[in-house]
Amino acid sequence: MKKFIVTGGAGFIGSHLCELLLKKNHKVVCIDNLENGSKKNISRILNHKNFKLVISDINKIDFKNDNFKKVDCIFHLAALADIVPSIEEPLKYFNTNFNGTINILELIRRNKIKKIIYAASSSCYGIPEFINKKVKTVGEEFPTNPLYPYAESKFLAECVIQHWSKVYDFDFVSLRLFNVFGPKSRSGRHYGAVIGTFITQHLNKKPFTVVGNGKQTRDFVYVDDVVNAFYLSLNKKIKNEIINIGLSKAVTVNYLTKLIDSKNKIVYLPERPGEPKNILSNNYKAKIILKWKPKYTFEKGIEIVKKNKLYWKNAPLWTRNNIKKATKNWFKYLTKFKK
Repeated sequence: MKKFIVTGGAGFIGSHLCELLLKKNHKVVCIDNLENGSKKNISRILNHKNFKLVISDINKIDFKNDNFKKVDCIFHLAALADIVPSIEEPLKYFNTNFNGTINILELIRRNKIKKIIYAASSSCYGIPEFINKKVKTVGEEFPTNPLYPYAESKFLAECVIQHWSKVYDFDFVSLRLFNVFGPKSRSGRHYGAVIGTFITQHLNKKPFTVVGNGKQTRDFVYVDDVVNAFYLSLNKKIKNEIINIGLSKAVTVNYLTKLIDSKNKIVYLPERPGEPKNILSNNYKAKIILKWKPKYTFEKGIEIVKKNKLYWKNAPLWTRNNIKKATKNWFKYLTKFKK
């Protein structure tokens, strides 16, 4: 039995990861300030004998807390993850995503923890420039080009993890996640995650709000496959690697709406600048190094989401008008990046 810390363990991906680690008979210390995470997400494991919840901001960690001693690895998932509000609150995002990561690295240094596995973001690629038109997927070697504060703060955190690991002699694995989806995905007050937005609109019998013409593609990957990638990264032989985690299957937004409710109406909104029309991961490295084998097709994942759709029953309902208001500053600052 090993002992792990999961930051952001009461959040979407983090709660699934905590459940997996407990199933594997490990001890889990979850650090979460419950701003975006919730006890609801960890209700099934809250009283587990090997689970400990430490309610704390990652910028205010008590380094001397006994729960943080004799830890084998830290899974660092805590972050502000909604991209649109990062335009309006850049300091808050950098404080959490960058400074908070430094604080976690300091915990590693002081407590001599040997490994960190980081939830990085594919948003670091920005709008990929495909110099070779035959190349259609984004590999880890692609130049990074973060276009908004969320993307930049997550990427800089990845950079500082690499620096700290060299100086203070510990291992890291940085998993650049593409569009993760599944039960318990974010349903907070901010406009963002497309699947949760559509499920809420479906529940309320309101039109889907599709950005652009709906022909843009995304690389969705089911949450159980993602947490399995985190678990596989524990292998001692896998160290100091940056690895894409995506299904490597292009899915249009229009196709997504049909899977959720083919009879629902669609309202098309202006194309949003600063976001790629098409992005597709190259997951070859994950399959070779991690021996990662995704088990869930996109369609199977959506089936599971629909069976759990009541999770989003109290989520904010987004319409053309409140989306326009929520994205006003996004258009103001990022129109220059429109392709």
